[in-house]
Amino acid sequence: MSDTIKLLALFGEIDPAADAVDILEEFGIASSSVEVVTGSPINPMMLGRHHVESRVPKFALGGAIAGAGLGIFLAQISPNLYKIYVGGKPLAPGAPTAVVVFEMVMLLMLIATFIGVFLESGYPVLDKKEYVPEISDGDIALVFDCELSQQAKLAEALNQGGAKLVRPAERQHP
Repeated sequence: MSDTIKLLALFGEIDPAADAVDILEEFGIASSSVEVVTGSPINPMMLGRHHVESRVPKFALGGAIAGAGLGIFLAQISPNLYKIYVGGKPLAPGAPTAVVVFEMVMLLMLIATFIGVFLESGYPVLDKKEYVPEISDGDIALVFDCELSQQAKLAEALNQGGAKLVRPAERQHP
């Protein structure tokens, strides 16, 4: 097994950072193993990376289906369990049934979406992350693993590609 080191490349603009992902791929580093650290959200497509799939819509759909089931139960089935006829009207009239089903769908879909976003975001974060003070100034950092034998060549290629700084990444507390 060869020794590896975690490197950090710092860029002032997004275009050189996107080119750097291509440079890393030329050196055999998969773009999926490159961590992009920014102070503001960047669409992965801006860096030439693939769209990240999310499971949040599946959580929302599951919540909507569960809400529809709960709404139908509350509006249609529970009145039939405890039958109280009032003035010859049906036990479960249509308009109130639609309102109850709609509200249950929305409520459970909202709760499931919140849970999905919470889980997709990776909370809680238990391990230490790289902290780079320059990120607060608007710079973009790429953090990746490379072999020790490639470190000098990779640093030179990234510096020629527009990197402000290429150094070993250190885990620091903010």
